[in-house]
Amino acid sequence: MEVTLHRSQLHYREGLTLHTASSGSVAALDALYLRLGQGGKTGIGEVRINIAYLNGLAPHEVISEAMGVLPTVDWKREPEWLIHSFSDWAAPFSSPLRMMLDCALHDLCAKRAGVSVARWLGAEPAGHATWPTNQTLFWSDDETLLTRADSYVARGFMDLKLRVGIGAFADDLRRIDLLRTRFGPDLKIAVDANGQWPVDMAPGYLQALAKHAVAYVEQPVAPGDWDAIERLAQDSPVPLMLDESVQSGADIERICLLGGAKLAAHLKLVKLGGIAATVAAARRLAVAGVPFMIGQMNEGGAATAAALHAACATRPHWAELYGADGLYDDPVSGLVYQRGAVWSADAPGLGVAFDTALTQSIQTITEN
Repeated sequence: MEVTLHRSQLHYREGLTLHTASSGSVAALDALYLRLGQGGKTGIGEVRINIAYLNGLAPHEVISEAMGVLPTVDWKREPEWLIHSFSDWAAPFSSPLRMMLDCALHDLCAKRAGVSVARWLGAEPAGHATWPTNQTLFWSDDETLLTRADSYVARGFMDLKLRVGIGAFADDLRRIDLLRTRFGPDLKIAVDANGQWPVDMAPGYLQALAKHAVAYVEQPVAPGDWDAIERLAQDSPVPLMLDESVQSGADIERICLLGGAKLAAHLKLVKLGGIAATVAAARRLAVAGVPFMIGQMNEGGAATAAALHAACATRPHWAELYGADGLYDDPVSGLVYQRGAVWSADAPGLGVAFDTALTQSIQTITEN
C-alpha cells in the first residue's frame, strides 16, 4: 500500500472569516490529509488541525503525532482488517489522528467493495449521498449578517444557525429580529453560544429566546458541569443541544442516562475519532430516544463528505454539513451544495476526488 501525508490551507470566497465565541477569528482552515493507495484505488482521509480551541492540540502537535505513528501501522494488512480492528490498534491515538485514519480506510474499503461509504455502513442504496444541511451565520456586522443570510436563503437554505455569546445578549436578540423581519416566520433560526453563557444567566437567556421562536440553543454553558446542564435542560423552554460536552463514548452514555431531560447531541467525527465511532454513537442515542445532529468543524471536502455519509447511514434529526461550501482552493472536489442540501457524486467511497498537486507533501510512509 502507498501511504502519504499531505497538508493544505483552505480559504473561503468573498472574504468569509469564521468567528465564534470559542474560536475567535479564523482566516483559514488548516487541513491534514492521509492518502492510501492500493490496487489502483485510493482512500482519502482529512482532518482540520487548527482547532485547539476545541481539543487543546496545536497543529504541529497533530502533525508530529501523525509522522511518528503512521510508520508504526502494519500497512501490509488488508484495509478491511485494519478498519474492523481499528478500535484496538488505534485506541492510543488522538481523536484527530483516528478520524483521519478511519476516514481514509472507510473510503478505500468502500471503493474496494464498489459501493458508497454510506452504503458500506448499511444505508439503503439511493444513488448519490445527499442530506439537508443548515448554514451558519458567524459573528459579523449587521450588513454582512444580512448579506450572507440573503445568499443562503436564495439557494434554498432555510435552516440558519446564529453564533452568539460574543457581544451583549441584547445584540443577539436584535440580530434574530433582523433575520425575522427580513425572511419571515418560515426561516428556522437556532443559536450557538459555544459554552460562553454564565450558568446563572442562562435560564433568563433561554426564556428570552423562547419568545423569539428559536428552534434550539447549542451548548449554552461550558462543558463539565453535568448537574448544571441537566437542571438547565429540565427547565428550559427551548430544546438544548450539546456540542463541546460530547467528546467521548462516556459523554454519550451520560446523555442517554439523562433520559427525560430535553437534550440533543451534536456528533462530530473529529471529537469522537472517525466515522465508525460517530455512527456507533448515533445508533446508541437513537436507541435511547435522544435526538442528534451530525456535524463538522468547518472542514474541507473530504472531512465534510465523511460526515455526509455518516448522516446518510444514521438519518439524524439535524445535520451541519456546510463546511466545504464556498472553499475556492480545496484539493478535494465532488461536493455540491444546492436547494438546502449537500450531495456527493454517485460513486464508490466518499464520492470525492483528491488533487495532491494542491497540497504540501509532508511524508511518504510506504510506497508500492
